[in-house]
Amino acid sequence: MKLLGLKAFAAFFLATVLTAPAWGAGTAIPGSINYVEGQVSLADQAVNSKSVGSVELQPGQSLSTGDGKAEVLLTPGVFLRLGDNSTVQMVSGNLTNTQANLVKGQAMVEVAEIREYNQLRIGEDGAYTQLRKDGLYAFDADHANVRVVKGEALVQDNDQSVRVKSGHELDLNQSGKLKTAKFDKNAFQANDLYRFSSLRSQYLAEANVDVARQYYAGGPGWYGPGWYWDPAFWAYTWIPGDGIFYSPFGWGFYSPLWVSYAPYYPYRYYWPRGYHPGRVVNPPPRVAPVRPAPNVARPSVRPGPGAPAPTFHSTARGGFAVPHGGVISR
Repeated sequence: MKLLGLKAFAAFFLATVLTAPAWGAGTAIPGSINYVEGQVSLADQAVNSKSVGSVELQPGQSLSTGDGKAEVLLTPGVFLRLGDNSTVQMVSGNLTNTQANLVKGQAMVEVAEIREYNQLRIGEDGAYTQLRKDGLYAFDADHANVRVVKGEALVQDNDQSVRVKSGHELDLNQSGKLKTAKFDKNAFQANDLYRFSSLRSQYLAEANVDVARQYYAGGPGWYGPGWYWDPAFWAYTWIPGDGIFYSPFGWGFYSPLWVSYAPYYPYRYYWPRGYHPGRVVNPPPRVAPVRPAPNVARPSVRPGPGAPAPTFHSTARGGFAVPHGGVISR
């Protein structure tokens, strides 16, 4: 019986190693492709779900979508998401100098954490936007537009330098002196790429809890803050080194020492006026569970290579279900 147990464990371990791109290897690097759906190509070569976690967007290479979307990891805690009919080119993948240029279409950057020495820039129509705070940033190369949904950015366009604050946008087609203007954030939330980004943020927060529990109290394989692979969600998720961080969509990312505060199903946090989400050392002031609307169809799931057949699990409280063992398909 003991020998059979060892054989079973060895078989499980080997299967895990073969199906997880970097399980136990610690972290991904800026430019790693973390999710694709629909028509996506890298340097004119088609990319599909089998490439997730093992393909990187190298400096000088371009990632393009047709009728599809893609997610690219930048510095730890920063996700770049590409909308339909869009192209992004990687310029620099250094941790202290990370830059990507949006050539056409739309991109959205979710920043759950940015450190003092991270210089994170997005190029567009000859201008460069430095992301200066945690938040959510939207770029539209077709209309030469930069929006700061949350956070703060510094846009450099030729000899002009413009600070763009939360809830403001900058039209790069202006003649003369560039000026920012407010935009309707509530209307913007109907944007397809915004909704896609919100859903991805939710899934990755769930993956964070799934993986961080394994490293509770610094278990084997813990290399400090960074990207960690979760085979259940077939994606890298971000694990901070200490404390709890919140995405601009309100989902929590827990460090191993704080994961005991994490619920077993995701919560979205609602902030009182004037309260800015970020790293906290206490539970947030208000909390409400997210429950799906009745009779909403669940997304279909396409398992990654070697992954178990996809299943859904529901919480004991009956309010939420998330896919495991695969990635969402269109």
